[in-house]
Amino acid sequence: MATITRKSVDVVIVGGGWAGSIMAKELTEAGQHVVMLERGGERSTASDGAYPGSLDELEGNFRFKIFQKLSKTTVTVRNNINQTALPYRQLAAFLPGEGVGGAGLHWSGVHLRMAPDDLTLRSTVISKYGKSFIPEGMNLQDYGVTYAELEPYFDKAEKVFGTSGEAYKVQGKIVGNGNAFAPDRSDDFPLPPLKDVTGAHLFRKAAAEAGYHPYSIPAANASRQYTNPYGAQMGPCNFCGYCSGYACYMYSKASPNVNILPALRKNPLFELRSNATVLHVTLDSTKSRATGVIYLDEKGDEIIQPAELVILAAFQFNNVHLMLVSGIGKPYDPVSNTGVVGRNFVYQNISTTTAWLDPSVYTSQFIGTGGGGVAFDDFNSENFDHGPQGFIGGSPVWVNQAGVKAIAAAKAGGPPGTPRWGSAWKSGMIDTYKHAVRMDAHGSNMAYRDVFLDLDPTWKDAFGRPLLRMTFDWKDNDIRMNRYVVSKIANVTKAMGARRTHLGMKEFGQPFDTRFYQTTHLGGGAVMGNDPQTSAINRYLQCWDVSNVFVIGSNAFPQGTGYNPTGMVAALAYWSAHHIRTTYLKNPGPLVPA
Repeated sequence: MATITRKSVDVVIVGGGWAGSIMAKELTEAGQHVVMLERGGERSTASDGAYPGSLDELEGNFRFKIFQKLSKTTVTVRNNINQTALPYRQLAAFLPGEGVGGAGLHWSGVHLRMAPDDLTLRSTVISKYGKSFIPEGMNLQDYGVTYAELEPYFDKAEKVFGTSGEAYKVQGKIVGNGNAFAPDRSDDFPLPPLKDVTGAHLFRKAAAEAGYHPYSIPAANASRQYTNPYGAQMGPCNFCGYCSGYACYMYSKASPNVNILPALRKNPLFELRSNATVLHVTLDSTKSRATGVIYLDEKGDEIIQPAELVILAAFQFNNVHLMLVSGIGKPYDPVSNTGVVGRNFVYQNISTTTAWLDPSVYTSQFIGTGGGGVAFDDFNSENFDHGPQGFIGGSPVWVNQAGVKAIAAAKAGGPPGTPRWGSAWKSGMIDTYKHAVRMDAHGSNMAYRDVFLDLDPTWKDAFGRPLLRMTFDWKDNDIRMNRYVVSKIANVTKAMGARRTHLGMKEFGQPFDTRFYQTTHLGGGAVMGNDPQTSAINRYLQCWDVSNVFVIGSNAFPQGTGYNPTGMVAALAYWSAHHIRTTYLKNPGPLVPA
């Protein structure tokens, strides 16, 4: 193995997904020479989404063609500090991406804006219910940035992504039938909402009859032909059902590969190096300034890449891992509740309810689009009175039919109690596939003192680094929230005329189990905020301790939210890039005094 030192560049970005692509586009526009390092191989819609070969459920959802391979590096998992963590060896509970485009190539496309109250959750809860309402051991924090500050960047991201949706209020005026709980917007969505599939149509009608406020889910799946501000073109979604886990062969689903990289690749200031595994960030003798990164290239050579500015824009736990192995920020200690890197690790609290309708009603579940559907937010965020319930957090409820495929339908089978083989299994599976509607409670997960990330003392990756250790389990607050919201779905299934309903409630005492898919919406671990004692990065996503390192991703979330993270990650990337361009590059150093 050779060690090679490359010429210094202005900016090195770790990660080739949404966050990295946005930062690269913004900083090359500012005249910076940017090198992007992606651990995985080159990917493109033209190759990975080639029709008809890309429409392969076995390859996509069961052999995980465009997901992370765990043979070289993974995480270890345990439920509490008294257990010994074991490696996550098979993809199941969460599915990180790998390769150019990252998780942005395989995501579904749900594209939501963070609720204003979620950005100031600690302050909001205290003002409404008092400080004593926060359970002991819950590390509730504000983001340090407001919705009003982020709104222009939410808007910019929607225009780049080609988001389909219907607004409720624009510049203070009610303009449509969008989410009645959504905050004001400066502009409408760039595209109209996607059409409802049968299940979503029935859910919309039943939710309204139950007294709730249904709306079309904003989706980065184009409802018609679209050209974004970078000149990237999208085709209209044809509801093929191959969104989540696939590269969209119709060029209808937003991805870095379709919406940003075509413009970036034309810029001589941009260089993309794939199959580049970054081992750590290099620091100077003071440990207060990064000098670049060291990575392994596809030949196995060790490459030293000097840079003036380092952007960590990888998947959530990869950002945290790189900070820990590089010695950036103080590692979190749950016993003393001190330190910041690894603190406030959060997940998302999701369960599915199924309603079986009259046999004369066909729900055509093979039809679908990754981000489309119908939701209501009556029990999300601070849209309802939490006082009598005694918990913090909430959940939207939605029908987000992404297309049920043959293997998944067979694996799901029939209603609870259906045999796993024989004629009864066949009839139950067919009945479910033809006549059922699935509804998700897509809930928040709060941060807790004893839920965290750190370096595993036993297990190492193929490069000799300690694996990242995940200590996580469900807490009573989040289970009570889930059970309350799911109980409200019964009103909808009754209005639907369901002949049978299975409410997907979480059970108390049932531990988090990595064998079953939950979601890939992991967050926290290197959170943003205004206090360096409780946050690893400031409100501009700049490291408190190493001012020329910025960390972009859902790692910045102080607690979980009921919404998918991508909309917030994109807005934060544009927000951070704006302040780097307008302030940091003119006078490098801390943007906020520690």
